[in-house]
Amino acid sequence: MTSQAVSQSGQTAPLVRGVHTGYFECATPATWTEHVHDCHELLWGARGVLTVEADGGFFAVPATLGLWIPAGVVHAVKSTQGTGFYCSHIDAEVAPALTGRTVAVTVPAAAQELLRHMSTFDMDDSTRERSGHVVVGLLDVVDARPMLLPMPTDPRLELIARALLDDPALDRSLEEWGAVVAISVRNLSRLFHKETGMTFAQWRIHARVRVALGLLAAGYPVSSVSRRVGYNNPSAFVQVFRKVMGHTPGWYVAWLKAGNHHSLAGSE
Repeated sequence: MTSQAVSQSGQTAPLVRGVHTGYFECATPATWTEHVHDCHELLWGARGVLTVEADGGFFAVPATLGLWIPAGVVHAVKSTQGTGFYCSHIDAEVAPALTGRTVAVTVPAAAQELLRHMSTFDMDDSTRERSGHVVVGLLDVVDARPMLLPMPTDPRLELIARALLDDPALDRSLEEWGAVVAISVRNLSRLFHKETGMTFAQWRIHARVRVALGLLAAGYPVSSVSRRVGYNNPSAFVQVFRKVMGHTPGWYVAWLKAGNHHSLAGSE
């Protein structure tokens, strides 16, 4: 029988029934269509471009943070060629901060090593249970806004949004997109702001930056990333990136290499 442990501070530790971790190496682009789990899911240790659609938005999963997807949350996962990541399924009763919505969490080196150890070696039930408590206890929720891009739900707007995420360099004007989906410019502008909290121009900028985050994490140089997301002038890309993220692309790359686990707070 699984029992709840009590920490040194006197607080009851999370009830953890099981933790199972697998590693996925994607030699080609891969997609896991919408699905749901009975237990919590933790995606971590991402290398390359890994995105998750959940809770009405797209999350770009960076190398130095994890994405916690609570049990029962419908989600889809997409990776590009050469992406690798760990997936841990955690059957546990956890704190409220980890039960409501998809959130970004720290996954410290100690937690990563313990998760890998638990997936590789046999452990008696008592040791595995204690290890699970330690892992969950090391996860801290951080600001997910820099990772999150809100998605519109109107089918016409969703078509535009997905086209821009697939090819962020597309440079169609609002008028051109209106003609594609048969909606007036005025209604298109109004709906975009209503459903995403941003104007069309703001959303496209944020979409480009979200794609750029994954490309930078995958090791592409800034000049290449700027072209891939629609900026022929790298300095223009750097300016936009700084406006959204509060830092330059070079700072972000250095942040990844340093293995930081603090929140990546943006400026807007």
